[in-house]
This record gives sequence, structure tokens and C-alpha cells, in this order.
Amino acid sequence: MADPTAQDKNLPASQRKLEKARADGQVARSRDLGHFAAMAAGGALLVTFAPTAAAWLKRLLARGLQFDATALQSTDFMAARLGELATGLVVVVIPFGLAMMAVALAGGFALSGWTWTFKPLKPRFDAFDPLSGLARIFSKGQLVNTTKASVLAIALGTLAAFYLRHHLDAWSGVLAMPLPTAIERAAGTTLGGLGLMLLVLAGFALVDVPLQRHMHAQRLKMSHQELKQEHKELEGNAEVKGKVRARMREMTKRRMIAAVPKADLVVMNPTHYAVALQYDEAKMGAPRVVAKGADLLALRIRDVAKGAQVPVLEAPVLARALYAHAELDREIPAALFAAVAQVLAYVYQLRASLQGRAPAPAGLPAIDVPVELDPHHGMIA
Repeated sequence: MADPTAQDKNLPASQRKLEKARADGQVARSRDLGHFAAMAAGGALLVTFAPTAAAWLKRLLARGLQFDATALQSTDFMAARLGELATGLVVVVIPFGLAMMAVALAGGFALSGWTWTFKPLKPRFDAFDPLSGLARIFSKGQLVNTTKASVLAIALGTLAAFYLRHHLDAWSGVLAMPLPTAIERAAGTTLGGLGLMLLVLAGFALVDVPLQRHMHAQRLKMSHQELKQEHKELEGNAEVKGKVRARMREMTKRRMIAAVPKADLVVMNPTHYAVALQYDEAKMGAPRVVAKGADLLALRIRDVAKGAQVPVLEAPVLARALYAHAELDREIPAALFAAVAQVLAYVYQLRASLQGRAPAPAGLPAIDVPVELDPHHGMIA
């Protein structure tokens, strides 16, 4: 029986389905194109090597008709002569057939390219189902192919009948001609019929190539449900992806919290944002963000920093700018170099005063942060 969802398949096949069909060996193939290519190659070879082939055929016939009394007295003469003639025919026919086969294969590959798979050779037990077999026999594609093959057979048969009728005298006259002349006349008449046959095959190939592509696209059409299922398979289950993202966020938080004690300072907003910075003049070209967070995560960063005796400075504008524009484990943007340098200088001076190596700083100086880097600038205005 036909697929009940076939009438719902009105969407073109996705790239993934096309690739899967190609992997399964399902590609558009035109038999008429292969037939035309093979016959055209055969005709071209006949025309190209006609003089050589005619001379070879004359020699072969002459050799086959040579007898003498001594040869006839041998019982093995006829078998040896037949073997010799058969070997000569095989030597010529096999390369000719191989050339036609290669051109026919090339014509098939020209439509859909090379496809190498063993999947069509696997046994399919569903093919033994008589109902599915009847469905395939009476399917639209099979009906089109059968009609096309019937029309082609009728066209070639009709053409052959008319050609033979109009050249009957030429064929019958061959019998009265000497053998070399008869071979030449028969070859010329055969090539004329072959040319007409090639014209018919070329016309059917021009029709069959776009027809096979259209039928292949129709067979691979998808329904909305199939498209949704494919999208779900490609994107993955939303629940599983959510869990993966949550797991990754948790791992990132743990890594950031572990890096806070190694920071040189933490800039806060004072409670909404927190950014931990680390700077090593010998290894870094600019301060690097080792941790950042908002709300509860910001408070967690602050508490860990205080527990590790890392300076925590309240600089709302700088904290917002760093949180918005600085990437984790990356150096801060160049536009914030001056502002961060002011803060680091204050922190280094504060540490030196605590160790008794420098006077205590007067206070945190005014930090120059470009207004365009403050994500809250427009809201505050």
C-alpha cells in the first residue's frame, strides 16, 4: 500500500536527506543517457576505424575460407581454425565493448556524480512482501519508466522498419556484389541506420535526464514532521542541551572561583557586578580577566577575594564596563587600559604602604572610563 503520509510530503529534501540518500545509493540515473552514450561511442569508433575494420574483416573472411587438401586430411583442422577465428574476433570485440561500457558509465556519472556504496547489495526482506511489491509495480515512477521504455521500443522498431523498407534493395543487392564491395556497402548502410537510431536516443535522453531528476526530487520530498524530526536530531534534545549548558556553566563558575585567590584585585559595582583581574608584567601584555559575574556570583567572587586577602575596590563604572566588554581569560580591551592602570597603581601603592615601604595613598583617584563603554550610561542619563 502507498505511504499514508506521502500526500503530506510537499517540502523539498534537505541537504542532510540528500546526502543520506546518496550514501544509500539513491541518486538520479538516466538509462537513456547511458544507452545514447554507449551507442554514440560505438558509432564514433565504427566511423573512425571503419577502413581498418573493413580491411581486417576482409582478411578474416579470406583466412576463414582458405582450405587445402593437406589441411582437410587433419581431423583437428576445423577446431584449430575456429579457435583462430574466434580469438581474432575476441581481440577486436572486447576492447570495443569495454570502450562502450566506459562511456556508458561516464554518462551515468555525469548526471549525479560518483557514488560508491554496498548498501543496495544488502538483502532486503521487505522485498518479499507481495503487497509492497504490488505497490512498487503500480507506483507512479514505475509507470512512467514502463511507459517511456515502451515508447522508446516502439519508436526504434518503427524507425528500423521504415529504414529497412527503404533500403531493402540495397541490402539485397549486396548478395550480388564481390565480397570487398559488399562489406563496404553493408557498412555504409549500417552506419546510416545507426545515425538515425542515435538521433532517437538523443531525443529520449534529453527528455529523460530532467525527468529523472524531477522524479528523484519527488521521491525524496519531506513532510513537516520529518523536517522537524531532522531538525531535532541535528540540534539535539532541548532538555539534554539545557543540562549540558548548565553543567558547562557550573564548571566555568568553579574554575573562576578557583582563580580568584590568584587575582591582583577585584572591581565591583558594588554588589551587582564583580570582575577579578590578574596582571604579570613579565608574562602579560595587559591585565587579564580571570573571573567575572553578576548578582549572586559577584557576591561569591567578593567573599572569596576577601578570604584570600585580594583587594576589592568599588568602581561601579569600571566594573560595568569590564563586565560588558572584557572576555573571560582574555586581556582587557585597549580602551580600558588607562582606567585599569589607575586602579592597579592604587592597589600597588596600598600594598606597599601596608608593608611599610611607601606612604598610604590619599584615596582612589577618579577613574577615567569612556562613557560609550558603560552599558548603563544611557539608562542613567
